[in-house]
Amino acid sequence: MHTEELEAWEHDHVFDQDQKQAGERRTLAVVALTAVMMVVEIAAGLIYGSMALLADGLHMASHALALSIAVFAYVISRRLASDRRFAFGVGKINSLAGFASAVMLLGFTLVMVVESVDRLINPVDIAFDQALMVAVVGFVVNGVSAWILVSTPHDHAHGHNHAHHHHDHNLRGAYLHVLADALTSILAIGALLAGKFFGAGWLDPAMGLVGAALVARWSFGLIRDSSRVLLDRQGDERQIAEIRTAVERESADRVTDLHLWSIGHGIYAAEMTVVSHEPRTAEEYKSLIPEQCRVVHATVEVHRCR
Repeated sequence: MHTEELEAWEHDHVFDQDQKQAGERRTLAVVALTAVMMVVEIAAGLIYGSMALLADGLHMASHALALSIAVFAYVISRRLASDRRFAFGVGKINSLAGFASAVMLLGFTLVMVVESVDRLINPVDIAFDQALMVAVVGFVVNGVSAWILVSTPHDHAHGHNHAHHHHDHNLRGAYLHVLADALTSILAIGALLAGKFFGAGWLDPAMGLVGAALVARWSFGLIRDSSRVLLDRQGDERQIAEIRTAVERESADRVTDLHLWSIGHGIYAAEMTVVSHEPRTAEEYKSLIPEQCRVVHATVEVHRCR
């Protein structure tokens, strides 16, 4: 068989991973906003002698680092998209970055707990007016950043809304970091107002503990979802049932083994075994897989029933 004939049966495993994702541009914009706000908060904390602002600035610095990891994941995915050393492409780099972001969030949560407990035991003086002003600005910046990250992207290659952006664990990790900052700002504003007008200074560290609990919950959710992809967990039962029903429409065909797993955000690989009295070609069975299941790589094994 000639090389030219063999090439017709070969295909790459890029799956559009070499294209710049909408999440990359949005995350880069948020990194810039976060870095600017980080500098403002740290400078304000040093100038006004506010430990609360300084701590929040350092907290934002850690999130700027995590967001930079998210951008790096997008860039490295594009550059390695055609690397044949990756059996099913580089889509899982996205989930790996999301998993790393979630673990970092848990680390920040631990720091928030330690710092809050310390301030409950050893209260510090707070410059309420200055701290409130910067906290409000920080909240606005975080709100804008969250809006940038969750705004529905348009697929530049296909010209339609990207219906599966919620599977982008890297983008979700970036969003959770911004959301954690926004939550911290909201709790800080409430605590600072209570401290200024009612003398309830203890609310500042108490709200820190509440925020830590919520951030920990988000982190565990992202760890659970991203680890399912990293460990090749079987796909959604509804998708599996949909594929099985589509292939078994002819009474002579039976799917005896079916595996479906995620190889990137919103794309899947599938392996199945079909037994039939009147078997068709593997390509015919592949063509029966519903398009909405987004199976970009399928392997079909066909057997004649005895």
